[in-house]
Amino acid sequence: MATAASAVSVAPAYDLARARADFPILSREINGHPLVYLDNAASTQKPRAVAAAIVDCYEGWYANVERGVHTLSQLATAARERARETVRRFLNAPSAGEVVFVRGTTEAINLVVASWGNQNVGPGDEILITGLEHHSNLVPWQRLCEERGALLRVAALDDRGEVRLDEFERLLSPRTRVAAFAHVSNALGTVNPVREMAAMARRAGAIVLVDGAQAVPHLTVDVQELGCDFYAFSGHKVYGPSGIGVLWGRAELLAAMPPWQSGGGMVHSVSFERTTYAPPPHRFEGGTPFIEGAAGLAAALDYLTALGLPAVAAWEGELLALATERLAAIPGLRIVGTARAKAAVLSFTMEGIHPHDLGTILDHQGVAIRAGHHCAQPVMERFGVPATARASFAFYNTVEEVEILAAALHRARELFA
Repeated sequence: MATAASAVSVAPAYDLARARADFPILSREINGHPLVYLDNAASTQKPRAVAAAIVDCYEGWYANVERGVHTLSQLATAARERARETVRRFLNAPSAGEVVFVRGTTEAINLVVASWGNQNVGPGDEILITGLEHHSNLVPWQRLCEERGALLRVAALDDRGEVRLDEFERLLSPRTRVAAFAHVSNALGTVNPVREMAAMARRAGAIVLVDGAQAVPHLTVDVQELGCDFYAFSGHKVYGPSGIGVLWGRAELLAAMPPWQSGGGMVHSVSFERTTYAPPPHRFEGGTPFIEGAAGLAAALDYLTALGLPAVAAWEGELLALATERLAAIPGLRIVGTARAKAAVLSFTMEGIHPHDLGTILDHQGVAIRAGHHCAQPVMERFGVPATARASFAFYNTVEEVEILAAALHRARELFA
């Protein structure tokens, strides 16, 4: 990670001012102050290119996809399949046919649990997760274990907020059917060594699902290089629309999985006696899809790719290093999560101030952060706190905004002194 000192002097490898201009919301004021948006781990803001893609859909080619013989339907179908190919390139997946459009990471994980899990997990089997997981990658597996008589195993965290790899490997056994873990922690920013963990799991005979919701905005993701079997992410965290996301799965696994929702669009033939199903990915996309959402997601991924994910990661690393230095110098402030490899998330508590109060105080100064348990209550329990305040950075954030955050926290401390 870059040093905090260098963060002040090193400029991003892209035109930061021009990038910020692509996000009109960043120029607004909140409570009489310029908006400092540091809630990117919850949802990122959207560039004009995403809005333009959605407007272009509504004004130029919107119609329902598949089966339509008229021109607009064919244009809409082609646009959705181009979006699928954009996702394939972004993940370096072998085939666009392995890209399933869903509502988001939560739905993607539930799809795997319902379709793959119900077929392959039974009494006495085990599912391995980690102590870092978002509720979306915990509760569905927990429910599956309850319903199928399986056992949920959890690899613990160390005091830095890193998964103890020795314990992760120890918990793997011939009974482990699936290992499911985050690429990047939403609560702490910890970057897991996915390739190493996936290799461990596959040696034990388990399949691997990776929750990539917090990784795709920050890191170059290559599902083939990672060695996982499923990878899930959400559009709204990667500068795209809400309500659209992706499940990537290995072709042979998807082909063996039954549908998890039934209806129109996911069938091959239907009679009163028997129904046959479409091949993946359409087998898992029943009903009218979020057509304009797919177009917006493709625009977001193209935008991020054009900036360059290595450049994005480098700049966000500079901001994180500077913010870590500035906040660590504030008396009474505790940084929660000090992993050696972190993405652009900084969780903290301040002595004598509840995180919710801290969030409100900062909002009065135009600074948007997140406060709460971040849908990761076991993480909070591990570190002995009910909640944290969380500042999370994106490529459009600036050094000045880090300084504003630090100054706002100093003022909050003075209020409660």
